[in-house]
Amino acid sequence: MNQRTPIRVSLTALLGTPVTDAHGQLRGKLKDIVVTTGPDGGRVAGIALKTRSGLSIVPSQEIMETPAGTLELRSAEALAPLKDEGSYLFLQRDLIDRQIIDINGRKVVRVNDVDLEWTDQGAVHHLRVAEVEVGLRGAFRRVFKGVLPRTRLESISRRFIARAIPWQFVDVIEPDPARRVKLRIEHERLAGIHPSELADILEDLAPAEREAVFTSLNQEVAAETLEEVEPKLQKALLEKLDEERIADIVEEMDPGAAADLLSELSEEQSDAILEEMEPEERQEVEELLEFDEDSAAGCMTTEFVYLGVDATVAQGVQALRSFDGDPESVTEVFLLDEQRMLRGAIPLARLVMAQPDSHLNVLAEPRVISCPPDMKQNELAEMFDKYNLHALPVVDLHGRMVGVVQAERVISFLREKL
Repeated sequence: MNQRTPIRVSLTALLGTPVTDAHGQLRGKLKDIVVTTGPDGGRVAGIALKTRSGLSIVPSQEIMETPAGTLELRSAEALAPLKDEGSYLFLQRDLIDRQIIDINGRKVVRVNDVDLEWTDQGAVHHLRVAEVEVGLRGAFRRVFKGVLPRTRLESISRRFIARAIPWQFVDVIEPDPARRVKLRIEHERLAGIHPSELADILEDLAPAEREAVFTSLNQEVAAETLEEVEPKLQKALLEKLDEERIADIVEEMDPGAAADLLSELSEEQSDAILEEMEPEERQEVEELLEFDEDSAAGCMTTEFVYLGVDATVAQGVQALRSFDGDPESVTEVFLLDEQRMLRGAIPLARLVMAQPDSHLNVLAEPRVISCPPDMKQNELAEMFDKYNLHALPVVDLHGRMVGVVQAERVISFLREKL
């Protein structure tokens, strides 16, 4: 027996649909549709039925479609409470007009309608969520429902260009019965989004939803995302977290970015967070907090790859592999002598192309441009532009290397000036 082609129907069209029993007696009208979340997300678990005695739930296996377009109960005993309501999503109550994350498009959108479809699974006819409508089509249906006949409404709505998101690309932010915010998001999908895109998503969300998304992130992803948002939003994201959780996130941040963040907080809160951090990370950040944030030392990072002047290419590759910082930030490997004096720099491209037993001092640039810790950001920007730099070493009065200013920090500074 061939399965028939799935039939689409909108949530707007289904709401208010009469529901009868097997004898044709009206039992109520469809008030809402209840769907599952998690791995089996999108499967309709049941319908919420408005009856004379109140609201009842009908499990999905007890519902069937009639040729007249109404819904029919398979048995008189179909009405029953749905167990564990917290595991389900009510489409009308929890989804319509709410913000969702389009994981595929990396953006936040508002739900105007939901498209469902009837499908055959063996002898049973199932209803399942297909897409979420975020364009004018869904908005038109809702505005003119009851004004135009159903067939006329559907015909006109189809003239609008569809703006829909397949359900598998939707991560839902929805309220629980206590009106708090819960998150129905697969964490690995969020972790796969670039931190800058996650930052854009957080900026577009309302405060409660923003909090729900951010608190669901693991420490590493939260740290990378926090580095991408504005200081005002950074403070807002940390408001609901305790100092221990904040410290765990700050430890994963670039030390320079961590120092910038803590400098925006009150001295009391900053001290409390530092107290919760591991000694090594705390010392790095505390040293950076002492510098003027408008200086090279104030915007540098203390995480960079360096080796001794007698190191080989093979040792350089091993140092890159064991680097604990952000590998994407590394553009050069630096050579330091026993007093940490800067003696050379090797671009990564040159390092990769050399033989493993070659000495790095042979590959190093003959002249390395550096700057003092107190150089102002305007001067830094001029140096990056003049010498076309990717990174600029920062050395103290004795020539010892203390950090690196990365191009992205200079770019952020220039963007703020625009």
